Amino acid sequence: MYFAALLARTEDGWEASDTELDDVETLSDLTDLARDASVEEDTVLVLIEQEDTWFGVVRVEGEDDPRIYVSDAAAAARSSYGEILLTDELLGREPGDDTDDLDSLDLDGTEDGEPEPDDEDGPGTDAAVPHGPVGDSEIIDDLGVGEKELRALEASDALGSIAEALGASEVLETVR
Repeated sequence: MYFAALLARTEDGWEASDTELDDVETLSDLTDLARDASVEEDTVLVLIEQEDTWFGVVRVEGEDDPRIYVSDAAAAARSSYGEILLTDELLGREPGDDTDDLDSLDLDGTEDGEPEPDDEDGPGTDAAVPHGPVGDSEIIDDLGVGEKELRALEASDALGSIAEALGASEVLETVR
């Protein structure tokens, strides 16, 4: 089960709307959805949580590239909604890189090719996805939630805590 909401900053505060991510297949689709909710190209936050295991924040401002924070990349990687956020750039990979580790292959034929300790999952797995947070941990620092506070949030109450810090608790609860 997941919950996703858009918080758009306006002159009068924050406006919230829940959003279905069923038609969103890429980060570009999500960014377009956020821009459509923007009032005069002001800040829009996309807040996503999945079954109290991870949460993500995407910040979109005008035509700037989106800024992303994911609380637990490994958990998000097991979610179709999390995969939208976990771009190669966010994970520090070159676009199109496979997760296969060429060093684990026995190309010279002189050794038996025992797997390396970090290659236990085998080729083609998400071993390259780190456990823990990834992305811009200062994403909402200027809005009242600093890096330390963001990293300390538990997935089960993160969106409520973020909304409270923004002064948007009530509008978020109306769409929850």
